[in-house]
Parts: sequence; structure tokens; C-alpha cells
Amino acid sequence: MLETRVEDRGRPAGLLMAAICLVWIVAVGAGFRALLNYSAAPAAPGSPPERWPAASKIPRHAGLATIVVMAHPHCPCTAATIGELALLMAHVQNRAAATVVFMRPAGFAQSWAETDLWQDARNIPGVTVLSDPSGVEVARFGAQASGQTMLYDTAGSLQFSGGITAARGHSGDNIGRSAIVSFVNTGTAETTRTSVFGCSLHDSATRSFSEKTP
Repeated sequence: MLETRVEDRGRPAGLLMAAICLVWIVAVGAGFRALLNYSAAPAAPGSPPERWPAASKIPRHAGLATIVVMAHPHCPCTAATIGELALLMAHVQNRAAATVVFMRPAGFAQSWAETDLWQDARNIPGVTVLSDPSGVEVARFGAQASGQTMLYDTAGSLQFSGGITAARGHSGDNIGRSAIVSFVNTGTAETTRTSVFGCSLHDSATRSFSEKTP
């Protein structure tokens, strides 16, 4: 009888522990599913002009296609885009030039834009890095999300618009990078549009990563 009573006293504790473990497993699974859904969810699509904006200050080089990447300097997803741009540029040497445009809201110091992403982009051969005070160039090119990439041919006609990653913060082979490389090197590509995965360039919540200038 004594052994039976000891067993009975231990059973509720065991059931409670099992219930806690079950709840934990369900919570982890839900969190993992939410993370996957977020990673695969594209940002709002951009609407770049079909012709190069005459008022743009972004440099173009005679005889070269022009790649433009719009970026938020504090978007963690954009690190993958910069990495993909480095691989892309290695495959289009002497055929295309690229500019990464880092948006900078009004009232924010230049140092706010010069993050590790800025330095990484600047280190890529053939890439120019620019700050975009008040998002003027972002507006001219109709960009909505960090990572928006556009390819204009030597005549200034839009040939590609979209992202060069397969998901948020995901590095690796993707349709966008392949399309740009193909068009620059052969004049044709299987697609002209892909989804963009990155932080909004217009949502004020993404602008508060650091203090405004006094």
C-alpha cells in the first residue's frame, strides 16, 4: 500500500511535466512556422519607370548596362542582397556597372547610412555607393522595399525589376540574379520580374534604428 501511494503522488507531477513539454513543442512549432512564413513573404512590389529617369543623379556609363539596388542601411535582410550583388558583378565584369542607393530620411546624419552594409557594397568591384537624402531616388525609381534591383540597358530601357534573393536574408542561387547575368551577357533572360524580400523603404518604423541628428 505504501508503494502505491508514493506512485500516486508522483503521477500528477509527471503529467504536469508532460503537459509543459507538449505546450513547449507546440509553441516552438508555431514560432518556426511563423518564421518560415515571414521569410517567404515578399515585400510590396516596386513600380520602376520603363525609361531611365532624366532627373536621376545616379551615374551611368556609356556602353554599359546599369544595375541599381535600392537599400535600407539597417535592413538585416539586405545583407544577403549585397552578397548576391557581389557574385552577380563577378559574372558581368566590364559589361555592367552598379550603384547601391542607401535611403536616408530627412534629418538623419550621413553616418546613419554608413553601416556595415554600406561598407560591404562599397568593397564590391564595379559598384558605386550613394546616400539618398529624403529618399528622392527611391521615389524616382518607384522602389518600395530594400533589395529592389533594376537593370537598365545601354539605351536606358528597363530590362529587369525585382529581388536577387530567393527569400528574406537567404543567400544562394536565385532567379533574379540569374536573369540579370543572362541579360547582360547574352541579351536575353527567362524572366524580367521577381519578388523582393526586404524591409519597407517607406515605413517609419524601419527608420528608427538610430537617433536623429540634433
